[in-house]
Amino acid sequence: MGVISDGDLRRLLEKRGKDALDLTAGECMTRNPRTIPPGEFATAALAVMEEKKITSLAVVDGDGKIHGIVHLHDLWGTEMV
Repeated sequence: MGVISDGDLRRLLEKRGKDALDLTAGECMTRNPRTIPPGEFATAALAVMEEKKITSLAVVDGDGKIHGIVHLHDLWGTEMV
């Protein structure tokens, strides 16, 4: 499993140009994306995003089950940002 972010696509296009359009999803994805446990606070998610300069985190439990994605835009509507 993996994830394809807008950043992944931008980097591929910069590196490979139009040849990036011939790649499969499996070739484009980040295999080990940053994750956060479902019970973690939103402030912790924001801190990870700021530290790693990313805009989203996969919410994954201890068994590796994906519960969802938290995006920076999700947090903008709160008073944290």
